[in-house]
Amino acid sequence: MSAVDPSVASGVMSAAPPRLVARGLTKSYGGVTVVDGVDLTIEAGEVRALLGENGAGKSTVIKILSGVVRPDDAHVEIDGDPLHLDDPRSAMAHGISTLYQELSIVPGLSVAENALLGHDVPTRLGAIRWRALHARARKLFDDLGVTIDVRADVSSLSPVGRTMTALARALSHDSRLLILDEPTAALTDAESRLLFDAMRRMRALGVAILYVSHRLEEVLEVCDTYSVMRNGQLVAEGDIADASVDGLVAAMAGRPIDAIFPPKAAEPGDVVLRVERLSGPRVTDVGFEVRAGEVLGIAGLAGSGRSEILRMIAGVQPRAGGTIDLHGEPLAPRSVRAGHRRGVALVPQERRTSGLVPSDIERNVNLTTVARHTYGAGRGGAGRLAGAVMSRARSRRHATRLAEQLDLRYRSLTQPVLTLSGGNQQKVVLAKFLALHPDVLLLDEPTRGVDVATKSQIYRLIEERAAAGAAVVVVSSELPELLGLTHRILVMHEGASTGTFATATTTEHDLLLACYGRKAS
Repeated sequence: MSAVDPSVASGVMSAAPPRLVARGLTKSYGGVTVVDGVDLTIEAGEVRALLGENGAGKSTVIKILSGVVRPDDAHVEIDGDPLHLDDPRSAMAHGISTLYQELSIVPGLSVAENALLGHDVPTRLGAIRWRALHARARKLFDDLGVTIDVRADVSSLSPVGRTMTALARALSHDSRLLILDEPTAALTDAESRLLFDAMRRMRALGVAILYVSHRLEEVLEVCDTYSVMRNGQLVAEGDIADASVDGLVAAMAGRPIDAIFPPKAAEPGDVVLRVERLSGPRVTDVGFEVRAGEVLGIAGLAGSGRSEILRMIAGVQPRAGGTIDLHGEPLAPRSVRAGHRRGVALVPQERRTSGLVPSDIERNVNLTTVARHTYGAGRGGAGRLAGAVMSRARSRRHATRLAEQLDLRYRSLTQPVLTLSGGNQQKVVLAKFLALHPDVLLLDEPTRGVDVATKSQIYRLIEERAAAGAAVVVVSSELPELLGLTHRILVMHEGASTGTFATATTTEHDLLLACYGRKAS
């Protein structure tokens, strides 16, 4: 059984049975116990945070409660009634709804159709009564305090609009327990506020919420209680009113993390990357330069053009105008592979869709360096592998070395990469691009959805690459991250640069004003 802090607080008092009682949740894979006797109790109207480093077992707990994974041992009650969670449908039938980080939204259907997915639609003589359908959907969004066009195609919505649609669907199924897995990972601060308002409305309706997030500041704001997992066990519980960021981090990591950000290089060297009047999708006349050993941040609201800058430099998408120089020579890669040959590597924002292939860890880690692990490969790398033979020993040694360098948590290199926690998946993505030893390292939201300890490791890897003489460019939605990690920050607003700020003399307030196209007074 897990060792739990005895000072367990119940943020919401109720004479009725707890909304959720889960005792002894246990699950093993291949002899490795990933969840070990975890207990959770949540009252109606309570928001409980479930915290832990990537790989702590949170995702498995969520999957057990959602009916996706069958536990080896568990006792679960909803409102005092024991239940068996055999599959996601049985969980939903008992009022348990789960919103994963990758939302289950069906493009091509309207907002109303997505919100009422799984329900019988109102019909007359075999024809859908669209007015009645839309009225039912509007009522759901009214309960959330959200104004949205329920007739619009859901694919046209912003990230927060899609999240609200998923919340409306949960309401439509009379959810008693709502599980939110990193719900703000793809949202801006303003969009997160809309989500928090909707959560408060659901809480007022008596919905219990299990909230998983690596953003500890928002956990302190929106949650009543917390449970911390480490190495598959519950190690601490308490009332949020008695918690602090430092205390939660220490409980998650099993040790205090004194310095999240590594020291920055004092004096960057010569210019490695120079961009002048760059134009393309969502970008107009943007220019900057990055020196050897320097980390440049790019800030801006979603849709400001920040990610497009990285993709044009890396050869992912063509540019409409401007010039890019690498070490004083023109750079115009027409593909990702061409960028790699010139020493430019982009770590993409969407790791599951753009950074990984549905295979094992070893193949993913070695994907960018295949030629190094073969016999008979000609010059030109992966593009000239005809007749080459893969050396399993080389491949395994290379993957093992990278896994050790990045402190990857895994059972075997043959383990499917998508079964890893989000933070460990991100380490695999980083490993394959760092293996190229690029002169220019471009990172788009490199710490999205990872815990504080893993963030610290990623920051160290970034600084190590900069210390080796690379020019590093980081796009991030988290302004404190940019201030702590970078030397300078370029701010984008509606496709144009509103200025470049030295982090040593800049505040988060200054950056936020620039993100909205305003100047500090």
